[in-house]
Amino acid sequence: MNADVEPAGRQAGLLHQARLLLPGIVAVRRALHRHPEVGAHLPHTRGKVLDALAGLPLTVTTGRRTGSVTATLDGARPGRTILLRGDMDALPLTEDTGLEYASRLPDAMHACGHDLHTAMLVGACRLLAARRDEIAGRVVFMFQPAEESGTGAADMIDEGVLDTADGTGVDAAFALHVTTRFASGTVHLRPGPTYAAADLIHITVRGRGGHASAPHLALDPIPVACAIVGALQTMVTRTVDVFDPVVITIARILAGTTTNIIPATAELHGTFRTLTPATRRAVRARIERTARHIAAAHGAEAEVTLTESFPPLLSDPDFTEAARRAATAVLGPEAVHHLADPVMGAEDFAHVLQRVPGTMAVLGARPPGVPAEGAPDCHCDRVVFDEDAMAAGTALHAAVALCHLAGRRPA
Repeated sequence: MNADVEPAGRQAGLLHQARLLLPGIVAVRRALHRHPEVGAHLPHTRGKVLDALAGLPLTVTTGRRTGSVTATLDGARPGRTILLRGDMDALPLTEDTGLEYASRLPDAMHACGHDLHTAMLVGACRLLAARRDEIAGRVVFMFQPAEESGTGAADMIDEGVLDTADGTGVDAAFALHVTTRFASGTVHLRPGPTYAAADLIHITVRGRGGHASAPHLALDPIPVACAIVGALQTMVTRTVDVFDPVVITIARILAGTTTNIIPATAELHGTFRTLTPATRRAVRARIERTARHIAAAHGAEAEVTLTESFPPLLSDPDFTEAARRAATAVLGPEAVHHLADPVMGAEDFAHVLQRVPGTMAVLGARPPGVPAEGAPDCHCDRVVFDEDAMAAGTALHAAVALCHLAGRRPA
């Protein structure tokens, strides 16, 4: 038998055991989905996680600055340490799915699948705790708040989530993210850039207010702001290499108070996403130049503030290959795919992967019968995920951890 590969039957057994645990995993997910919480302080969510972990042979600590939970499973023998992460926070969005377990709060929704991520990590705790006597090393389960703001992972790192009592520290990390882009239960991985860097855009256009009937006596900032939005899109297509992608989105425009007043200012808020440091620097400079010069051409002024938020998420090639082999063993080769293109969304798990080698896999969770084209996906108020995919995600968490702790490496 090749020592680099877990026996296929034993790995396949993880999926069977995850399916047996699925009703409990679904119950955790639905409890979180009904009561979503946004940001860094998640008392209800943390309470549900702590309840779900009760009775397991874990060392559990909670965050001092945030609502985080860290649970550590020590194996029967010393060895490596791997971190598995699930994020817990929701989005400020009103749900429109009609689900029986839909959010009970009018302004919060688990529209990014973090409720699934948390529930799958709870399932992995249960699955691996049952195999504690077989484990050499330890597993750190990172239940993280404030992913959407990009601060949660860094806060947990500052509070020691990557540290261990023996001083060796975490030496690898793994996480999953669900999507309806792919069929339920399929896994998609790629080495290198996997998620984009994301920076925040805040532009204030300053004009001169006046009466709506006499725009020539005022300096209307709204047309100027609209011109800036269009110019930024043109700037991307005309100045950036198509093979080094950039996405600029202005997602919020604020101006005015009523129909017959020209306001003095208009505000633009959005993000830009990049994959490489050089392009990130270049795009920052071009956004500032474009906004200020467009405003100047209209006789207005533009104040531009660009704030770094998420670094790019870089998946370690060797660890990604090891995760691919683990996924193939537990789910079968037909369920494992190469992720052809990076995801231009951002992920603050990138902060963890700046410190230790690891990877983030994308887990398909599109409900059966829903066509791929036009399926609501993450950050949509109508997104619905297939809960059966959580069995595959739970089993994959466990398989990656067991293979790493056993010292298996890609052939």
